[in-house]
Amino acid sequence: MNEENKEKVDAIIRKWNGKRGALIMALHELQGQFGYVPWDEALYLGQSLGVPMAKIYECLTFYNYFKVKAPGKYVISICDGTACHIKGATGVLEELEKELGVPAGTTTDDGLFYIQVVRCLGCCGLAPVMVINGTTYGKMTPDKVKSIINEWRAKEGK
Repeated sequence: MNEENKEKVDAIIRKWNGKRGALIMALHELQGQFGYVPWDEALYLGQSLGVPMAKIYECLTFYNYFKVKAPGKYVISICDGTACHIKGATGVLEELEKELGVPAGTTTDDGLFYIQVVRCLGCCGLAPVMVINGTTYGKMTPDKVKSIINEWRAKEGK
């Protein structure tokens, strides 16, 4: 772990040390800092908080929220809440997986795109909904997927 990362983790430790529920909240904050939970930083955090490595691993693997690998540059969230599911989110997800060549929960080989399925994005009136790095796409259909992905690829000159 480099010095910059150590300083970030030390700040999280100071904030949560000795507080009830500290591990989960500290891991949330760690993921907020890095976009995922880097293993070395999580171990350092746990050692500093007096939490065994097994407990850290248990939390990281039990809770679906935590990512233990760095996600792609562009995080694509597909809503599969009730409204989105009923209005065709599954078809949008299938087309997205086909277009990018990876299943949900993984990152493309070039490191650009990460697909995640979420329970609700709070845009039920626009169902089905997809969000890419904060940009919301409502009333999605499988036919729209390729052109949207191509817009994001164009940002990379691809």
